[in-house]
Amino acid sequence: MTSDPRSPDHEPEVTPSSDPAAEPRSGGDADAQAPTARSGFSRRRLIASAAVAGGAGAVGSLAGFAIGRQADAKEDAQPQRDTQGANGIVTVPYYGEHQAGVETMPQAHGEFLSFQLRPGSTAAEVVRWLRLLTADAAALTQGTAPLADSEPELANDPAGLTVTFGFGRGLVATKGAGAVPEWLAPLEKFSIDRLDPQRSKGDLLVQICGDDPITVAHARRMIWKDSRSFAEVAWQRTGFRRSYGTKGEGKTQRNLFGQLDGTASPTPGTEDFTRLVWGKASGRENPVFSSRGEPPSDLGAHLPDWLQGGTTLVLRDIAMNLETWDEADRPGREFAIGRTVGSGAPLSGGTEFTDPDFKAVDKRGLTKISSASHIARSRDGLGPEVQIHRRPYNYETGAGGETGLMFASFQADIERQFLPIQRRLAEVDLLNIWTVPIASTVWAIPRGVREGEYVGQALFEG
Repeated sequence: MTSDPRSPDHEPEVTPSSDPAAEPRSGGDADAQAPTARSGFSRRRLIASAAVAGGAGAVGSLAGFAIGRQADAKEDAQPQRDTQGANGIVTVPYYGEHQAGVETMPQAHGEFLSFQLRPGSTAAEVVRWLRLLTADAAALTQGTAPLADSEPELANDPAGLTVTFGFGRGLVATKGAGAVPEWLAPLEKFSIDRLDPQRSKGDLLVQICGDDPITVAHARRMIWKDSRSFAEVAWQRTGFRRSYGTKGEGKTQRNLFGQLDGTASPTPGTEDFTRLVWGKASGRENPVFSSRGEPPSDLGAHLPDWLQGGTTLVLRDIAMNLETWDEADRPGREFAIGRTVGSGAPLSGGTEFTDPDFKAVDKRGLTKISSASHIARSRDGLGPEVQIHRRPYNYETGAGGETGLMFASFQADIERQFLPIQRRLAEVDLLNIWTVPIASTVWAIPRGVREGEYVGQALFEG
């Protein structure tokens, strides 16, 4: 499990430093340090161009520049900004047994970027690509600019950045058809699906998450720039959750319907999570399980050797119709969900994390939780192995535009964990009145990376 020191009690130790933009990174004249590849846009040439174009106006500009330098000198004498409590310095370890971004506490911003390999790509070319992306991710997540980063200052504040890679069928097939697991394929067709083929494909998924949108955008651009020689973007989606500090750690996020989303997910760091997501027992003495019961310890036994220590991801793009949702009153919404909107408690009573009682009846003798409600269809009567780890991100494209949820479901075994739930929801679920799946992809999430390795090395060299 990767550590995430973002709890309210964590006070990072900060070493004061000067503004990196105020002096060269390695000493000497700043212009002399500029890479020759960008000399066409050097400061000297830009100033010279401005002088020629502006004539006398340039003199005034240069005078203003001198005044600005004096102002800068005064500003330099001011106290440095207070970084105590700031989360820009927070890092999540990149190297480890598992990839970060799965068990990590969900960050505020998420980017999902799917790449399609260029026709005829070979395993050797894929390995070169993965080596490059691994180096980028290892640097960016620790607040260090990659070698080819032309905006290195944007990498200085990692803000809990994680970069998680998922392999699609096409990428794995470059190793050989025999390396592709049977489940690494499109899901079966469901009656509720209205899938866009262009958004339901890809050979490599990059999930980029962090608590600062500039950091996340910069990481996305670096990954994209270093991928252009190997692949094309198949699709991308930008998502968000509550901003860092809005709610305390461990609080369930709300989707754009106002619902608490993810209440029943296994808790990171628990035996339940280890078995349900990483697919094996942790080896802890006297493990404690949730009220759902003890999940099997062999859910990951079917995974190929190169995927041991990893997991699987089903990523569904769920469009949400807020216009018709607005027409539903609060009791109607709660009836469809099976929970109260405010606290998230099941309609049978209690708090958000109280187990729902699907047999409880009201004074009229009617069940308090409808058998067609979302909570009943996704849980009632299912065994302890039929659980998934939800790590969803909301999205919207502006007023009157698209609104929805990137539903990220991590589990060790898609057949035993995800599909039993999805099949029931496709048959009956009152929430289907307002939601439509418009894209769906399946990914293999390789194990974590050790120093000196690249992501997926066990597949190509194991």
